[in-house]
Amino acid sequence: MAFRWAEDRVDEGSVAPDFTLTSQSGEKVSLRGVRGRRSVVLFFYPKDDTPGCTKQACAFRDDFEQFGALDAEVLGISSDSVESHKGFAENNGLPFALLSDEGGKVRQLYGVPNTLGLMPGRVTYVIDREGIVRRVFSSQLAVSRHVEEALAALENIEQEAP
Repeated sequence: MAFRWAEDRVDEGSVAPDFTLTSQSGEKVSLRGVRGRRSVVLFFYPKDDTPGCTKQACAFRDDFEQFGALDAEVLGISSDSVESHKGFAENNGLPFALLSDEGGKVRQLYGVPNTLGLMPGRVTYVIDREGIVRRVFSSQLAVSRHVEEALAALENIEQEAP
């Protein structure tokens, strides 16, 4: 599928832009609140309850313990409402926060592309404890590979740590 990347997108080596969004539980979550304590896996996905997005979210769920073992916080972001996220998380037993980016401001801040100019893109960012983006993986179709790429990047971060 064709992507059109924004010119001011967040790339590997960039400082991850801070944001504050509301999770499915109604809690305000900010990147600043995690920075310095844990790495963050931030995955943008198109829409709750669609086949590809459900498969992707469930892949993160299934490997959630591995992310915890690598001291990483998993955060999913789409433009769906808090209520939609609440149902999606409950129906699929998702143990991580889904953040509501209604209006797509954070998606735009990160420069996440649209597929064929229509559908919101699917991009995963791995951000280290210092707030530096260490891995960007974009694929609309290889939904399970987002988890594999994130785990590999986190393992690299752990190996580099003193």
